Amino acid sequence: MATLIERQTTVSAPSSLDPIDRTILAALQAEGRITNVELARRAGLTAPPCLRRVRTLEEEGVIEGYHARLNPRALGYGITVFALVSLRSQAEVDLRTFEAHVAQLPEVRECHMLNGEIDFILKIVAHDLQAFQLFLTSHLTTAPHVASVKTSLTIRTSKDEPGIPVDFP
Repeated sequence: MATLIERQTTVSAPSSLDPIDRTILAALQAEGRITNVELARRAGLTAPPCLRRVRTLEEEGVIEGYHARLNPRALGYGITVFALVSLRSQAEVDLRTFEAHVAQLPEVRECHMLNGEIDFILKIVAHDLQAFQLFLTSHLTTAPHVASVKTSLTIRTSKDEPGIPVDFP
């Protein structure tokens, strides 16, 4: 399975997503467990050509996978924290070393390299503040090449929309 870094550099947008493809993508993104029969109905197709289109979109890398959206609180993750991480060096080898480190940390749910003073922003989940403090001091501030970490605890989330907009030209 390709890493996120590899996917970002190797997958390009297909040249011709038509309105039917976009309808399929929007439906799958909103409801990943939709049956092929229902998906075909919404797209105005019969089931076999709809399934062929889905498989093509998967093979082209437009559809990267299917996931269940889980409730963090139901699994005991009571807090979400954003961490702004600055490294001592921005050499490519140091950036990749840090990325490889956080890729191994299940509490880090997202890692984005940024342009500007901050090198990375991380989205981290923890069971409680004490668990986050332990994670911070044992896994994040001690990570390779880390110069500083600034954290902000989420008070509430007013929008958490997975996926991306499926534009219709």
